[in-house]
Amino acid sequence: MTEPIKCLLHKSNIVSRMILLASVGVLIAGPAWSYEGVSAEVLVKTGETIVGETIVYPETGAPVVEVAVVTIAPGEKTILHQHGVPMIAYILEGELSVYYEGIGVKIFKQGSSYVETMHVDHFGENATDRVLKVLVVYAGAKGSENVIPASR
Repeated sequence: MTEPIKCLLHKSNIVSRMILLASVGVLIAGPAWSYEGVSAEVLVKTGETIVGETIVYPETGAPVVEVAVVTIAPGEKTILHQHGVPMIAYILEGELSVYYEGIGVKIFKQGSSYVETMHVDHFGENATDRVLKVLVVYAGAKGSENVIPASR
């Protein structure tokens, strides 16, 4: 992991920064702000998911933000699913292949970030021989489901 990322992960407000940086605008990467000795690099800034859907937040329930590190062993994959809330992903280690029904596969390498689809069935796979770690941020509401198994 790079030194700037290690530094940011130790700051108490990393979650609010990631949500702010990942929740509006156009997909870009670059400087967001800086002052002497401190800077922020935009990882994702978009109003759309990775497959072009407009991001829509849950309209009921108190806001809930959940942050997790998802670890996928070599050769393993997730279940086929959708998301009930916006999900921002940042690949900490390894490489993630995501298979989108009717669209195809997208590969995300270490250092990549994106906003996941909400309404397209998909699954993630670690097709490599190294452990995969993904930092995920769910921007939801009380009672909403982060991961919804596909109805098959």
